[in-house]
Amino acid sequence: MIDLLATFILFFAVIDPVGTVPVFLAVTRQFDAKSKRKIALIASLVAAGILLFFVVAGEVILNAMSVPLPAFEIAGGIVLFLFALSMIFGEGKPDEEIRLADKCSDTAIFPLAVPSIAGPGAMLAAVLLTKNSEFGILEQVQTAAVMLAVIVIAYILMLGSNFINRLIGDGGASVISRVMGLILASVAVASTLEGIKVYFNL
Repeated sequence: MIDLLATFILFFAVIDPVGTVPVFLAVTRQFDAKSKRKIALIASLVAAGILLFFVVAGEVILNAMSVPLPAFEIAGGIVLFLFALSMIFGEGKPDEEIRLADKCSDTAIFPLAVPSIAGPGAMLAAVLLTKNSEFGILEQVQTAAVMLAVIVIAYILMLGSNFINRLIGDGGASVISRVMGLILASVAVASTLEGIKVYFNL
């Protein structure tokens, strides 16, 4: 049995559903309500498919490339830490991805599905939290279910994006994104230390 709360918090931090709201508003401002609902659904389904692929095949791909999982865990922890730093000290998820939105045509896929929902942090987390050597099939299914639950939350928030934006504003979304970045940084450090411990048999 996995720690459902810890897993939920980690995926909520890396996916950051609240930070997706201003991105969604920016890329769908020229669409009507029906089109917005369709875009939100497509983005959520595509993101879920991508992350489930990493749950199922991520470790298999690593093994095929002869990359030991502890090495990936160390590298993943470092990347997650840098990703977290960009959330804390950078422009923040909403500001950065709204800029990307101005350059894309297929708004449901980019930047909503990737990288707003299924970003690099979420992909790494999907692999690290479903390691075959550490988690059984039931635990991996539980992790995937928690991950999908967070994506459903992101979908619901996109549907209610106008109300949420009026409630917290872009500034509020940026603050939440930075708090999630701080949580993610601590998780990244723990992942790196665990990878070092296993790799060097400490």
